[in-house]
Amino acid sequence: MPSSRRPSARRRSSSRRGGSRRPRELPVAGPGERLWVLDVPYGTEVEGASWHPAVRMHLHVSRALPAHLAPYAPGPFTLGRFLENTLNPGDRTPDPEPTDALEPRRLQFEAADAIAARAEAGGRMFLLADEPGVGKTVSAVLGATAVGDLRGARRVLVVADRPAAITIGHWCRTIAALGHGGLEWVVITWDRLEKVADHEWDVIIADEAHALRRTTTKRWKLWARISGHAKPHDRAPFVIATTATPGHTPLELPYLAPAYAQVLGEPITEWTSATRQADVFADALERHGVGVERGRYGAGWTSDPARRAADLTLVRGWLDEERPPAMLHRAAPWGPVPISGMPVALTPAERTAYEAEWGEFCREMDLARRGRNVARGRAALLRFRQKAGLLRVDSTVDWIAQQVGSERQVACSVEFVATAADPIADRLRDSGIAVATIYGRDRFDTEAERLRFQTGEAKVCVFTTVASISLHAGETLPGGRTASTEPRVGVFHQARFSGIAGRQVTGRTHRDHQVSPWHVAYAEGTVEEQVGRVMVERIAAASETVGSDTTGLTDLAGMLGADWLPGASLTDAG
Repeated sequence: MPSSRRPSARRRSSSRRGGSRRPRELPVAGPGERLWVLDVPYGTEVEGASWHPAVRMHLHVSRALPAHLAPYAPGPFTLGRFLENTLNPGDRTPDPEPTDALEPRRLQFEAADAIAARAEAGGRMFLLADEPGVGKTVSAVLGATAVGDLRGARRVLVVADRPAAITIGHWCRTIAALGHGGLEWVVITWDRLEKVADHEWDVIIADEAHALRRTTTKRWKLWARISGHAKPHDRAPFVIATTATPGHTPLELPYLAPAYAQVLGEPITEWTSATRQADVFADALERHGVGVERGRYGAGWTSDPARRAADLTLVRGWLDEERPPAMLHRAAPWGPVPISGMPVALTPAERTAYEAEWGEFCREMDLARRGRNVARGRAALLRFRQKAGLLRVDSTVDWIAQQVGSERQVACSVEFVATAADPIADRLRDSGIAVATIYGRDRFDTEAERLRFQTGEAKVCVFTTVASISLHAGETLPGGRTASTEPRVGVFHQARFSGIAGRQVTGRTHRDHQVSPWHVAYAEGTVEEQVGRVMVERIAAASETVGSDTTGLTDLAGMLGADWLPGASLTDAG
């Protein structure tokens, strides 16, 4: 017995010794040298570039950056440029001067004024909830610059949604065009919060802030730390939260808890908690009269339609009726998106296959329900949606080809890659139609693919993302070029179960004064037809700031026998 324990003891001792190792020191720059930070893609080896754990990026030491490393040099306002300037305080790379490439619209100046007014009044947060295409990016940059001037700020952090290859460049170009305003700007994506957690920020822009609706994730914990979520109002950074779709219910707005506490004049501790944020937030909402129902999966919004409508008005009013207002929500001046159903007539063979899949799904869902097996229920729902969509690939391809033949460019939204995106793209290419593809992490250069569509080189774009890309006609592109002016039309190959997500998708083409009709495809005479009709209504109604989705989600869950599953089973593609 004693001898059998010794190896274990030695392993524990060795582990302790390994854990006490000193962290690796940064390389030292000699006379005339500096540290160069390099943005080398994951898994790529480049001679002269060494990854360093202290900065979590590649470094190089020299007087001048060698030519073969120049392509990896970080651009202005990126995380790499910020870290490089931090490591070389006496040799900072200057930011570019403003250009004349962007002229803000009146709506955007008005939004910036509203943000500044809230900051000047001592507010700690502003919700910019304009509809897609109104111009939240420019408004937020102008607003952050104004707040920085009012508060003597030094640094602004912008947290953008993925795909990084598109969103980071978009934000950086906007800042460069409008001017940095004497501030140090850093643009990252939500998955890189850890890299900036040890730095102090004066102003933070949270783009697509609905990404913070889950409070049990690592992302939330990092956000709470960086944004000073639980700090007193006068010690926290000023946060500009931008999103056209803040959440499905008030319970998905925990990122607004500090703003609610402030406008309601309550202690921050009554709205926030380091360990029980979801529970404390639900308790606070319930204390103020918001209908909350407790269930197996935690707190949920009330199922009473009249109560939901009243709660929606109440929650919006807390920020909207504050003086000066703590939020701004404006509809697109070019009108709502034209949205309609697109029934697909299945062939006899396709209908037989569809009915077989539907029968298998119903059996599997019933077994999962009886065993209260959530994982099994989610898997059944996912498989059915994938297989049902695969049966309609040919009809979607034929419809897209007809639209291209009518001199339109087509945006095709899908949720799944192997059973929708890949076969649709492959069959379109086989028919001689060029396709831009924005899906599959790191499979494609997303910005290059977007530009292929925008310049008209590719007449079709197949994509999975719901936000943060622009595909509208006539857009001003990097380098001063202009996107093609051919009319855009969109198709949901798979109906988004979330009206909010669907509204985001339509905003990729129906934006900036460009009207773009969208169609929801479904198999005629099937449960998909019922789902498709509901989603046409929900997308049209999803311009409300919060809450407009809940009724539709409940209806869809009932149609699919999935009303016993958590709501995220429908709103998350998996």
